[in-house]
Amino acid sequence: MFRRLSRLAVTTFVFSALLVPIASAQADVPIADPLPTPGASGIGLELTEVAQLPKSQPVPPPTDSRLVRYNRINYLGEVPDGSGRMFVPDMNGKLYLLDDGVQHAFLDLGAAIGPDFHTHRGLGSGFGFAAFHPDFSRNGKFYTVHTETGSALTTKKPDLPSPADTQVHGVITEWTASDPRADVFSGTHRELLRVGFASFIHGFQEIGFNPTARRWDEDHELLYVASGDGGIGVSTTVPQDLALPQGKILRIDPAGRDGVNGQYGIPPTNPFVRTAGALGEIYAYGMRDPYRFSWDRVTRRMYMGHIGEKAVDAVYEVRKGANLGWSEREGIWEYRRGDPSCGVFPLPADDAKYGYTYPVTAFDHNRLSTQRPCADSGNALMGGFVYRGSKIPSLRGKYIYGEGVKGLLYYADEREMRAGRPMAVSRELMVYVNGRLTTMKALVNDPNRVDLRFGQDAAGELYVLAKANGKVWKVTGARTFASCDSGHDFVAGTGSARSWQPVTPSLWQFPGREVVLAQPGVARPGPRRPFEYAVLQKGPAFGSVQVDASVRLDTPVAEPNRDVIIVFGHRSDTEFYYAHLSSDNRIYPHNGIFVVNNADRLRLDHQWDAVRSVGAPPAVTDTAWHRVRVKHCADSGEIAVYMDGSPYPLMTAVDKTFACGRVGFGSFDNIGRLRDLRVQGKGVR
Repeated sequence: MFRRLSRLAVTTFVFSALLVPIASAQADVPIADPLPTPGASGIGLELTEVAQLPKSQPVPPPTDSRLVRYNRINYLGEVPDGSGRMFVPDMNGKLYLLDDGVQHAFLDLGAAIGPDFHTHRGLGSGFGFAAFHPDFSRNGKFYTVHTETGSALTTKKPDLPSPADTQVHGVITEWTASDPRADVFSGTHRELLRVGFASFIHGFQEIGFNPTARRWDEDHELLYVASGDGGIGVSTTVPQDLALPQGKILRIDPAGRDGVNGQYGIPPTNPFVRTAGALGEIYAYGMRDPYRFSWDRVTRRMYMGHIGEKAVDAVYEVRKGANLGWSEREGIWEYRRGDPSCGVFPLPADDAKYGYTYPVTAFDHNRLSTQRPCADSGNALMGGFVYRGSKIPSLRGKYIYGEGVKGLLYYADEREMRAGRPMAVSRELMVYVNGRLTTMKALVNDPNRVDLRFGQDAAGELYVLAKANGKVWKVTGARTFASCDSGHDFVAGTGSARSWQPVTPSLWQFPGREVVLAQPGVARPGPRRPFEYAVLQKGPAFGSVQVDASVRLDTPVAEPNRDVIIVFGHRSDTEFYYAHLSSDNRIYPHNGIFVVNNADRLRLDHQWDAVRSVGAPPAVTDTAWHRVRVKHCADSGEIAVYMDGSPYPLMTAVDKTFACGRVGFGSFDNIGRLRDLRVQGKGVR
């Protein structure tokens, strides 16, 4: 066990070390695949539907189909007054309250703003966000972000430096409710801050107060504003210019009056207050689309989900005065404006002198070679929260976030998420509803866009939202994939030839401790399936089963398509499952979980990406011994394959074709061996 854990620790260390932003002597060419795809975590979130907000549409009808959703809900939070009411903004114009399951419109922002309110062009257009003052129950104040065009572009002047060819205004408004307990807003409002942006994308995003700030902290009652680059950081240095508000996180005092328009204050503790030529409102800079931020309630660290340009989306720990690098850096790589590849490059040798802050975790866009280099890759990181709730202990300390378009859920360990250290490894979470495994795409019944977002209540419990069907789900639990009780029947001591029934006995050797496939098998008539394998005859057939063994591939590393297989659920030569352990993960029949059911083998595992033709990382790449565990839960059909003592499954699948059968070992046309076999499960006699 110690050796296995040590190997896992070393592997994790090496993997993490690869993600440290180190300037090197790499070839000065675009990096084709910057980051590995997040692997399976083996953890599934239980989602329980709690609401579906009303259907809505932008006005006038947009030409961009991405804006035509059931509605455009984009966040859920709890009103900080102890009432338990939740608030949900719809970008098409209304702010909703959810009160013990009852929903109603609290504010029609679009109607209040009037004809200049803009919703029909730009993914971030409309009613962008809402934030309630920490002392809302007493002062009735809350804040909103919206976009304006029309006459506003000529009759209203931005408060901070804005492009000469401004296309849209981002506006922050303070609203004061005459009765904070009322179900429908009545009161006054005033404009706090207006900024112009050069295009209809990457404007003002989230606004919010630090919920961990105490009365004596410098953050107390200060409003953070995520301000995008207006879509022009790709070709300009605007995000690096401290004289401009675009591409920054701003921090202002809504109760102050020393801002440029006299409607807000500039905190004296902001990092650039005394820097000549810099805007005092800036808290951090160097950003493209700083879409969502949050604070860890325990460590009080601020994390921000950042949507990248063409290659990498990332999460940053944001510290006061930090420069996140855009548009000189994307993730932990160099970005070159105007380069026709739109890719990322190795860091220059003198990178350290710039003092950029690099991500704490990230994923890349997995661009296809057939895609145009500078086309939209269709990825968007949705920043989330470090879970600090009390209902789901297994999630504590995990930063839960996702990819919005495809609706993928990820997590990284908050303890590994520190600026200046190697990036934390992200892993994919599964989704369960009513105890059944599903996906967000299936849940919203849209194969193209989920438009996933996150929310959190005052107790730290998490919520998931989707524009595709306008629903809100609460994360009510977490389960471990393939965690069924395997049973108490077991078989070990299987080195004897009497214990095995090979397809071709002459190809096998049984020297005692090991089971050796000494000569490669050949294809046989019938369905396409492994050429040669031996079935364990000792002990019973098994229903739910856990197979533990050590395997070795004896075929030389130089040979292509090397593999061994673990058979389970075997009922006949044309009816069984097998886990294919291979050095090649880029062709359909390799490195996956398969079923043979009187037809050619069918791939089952979730990790196979047919569009990119790539699966889980190669299971075996050398001629060393490797521990393998295959877990099959007959009732649920869940199947998981683990390698070398890792707590994370390399491959997962769900299939109920065979509820029981025997186990075995073999290959297609390679040679290899097995030892230390132990089978535990529910025997079927």
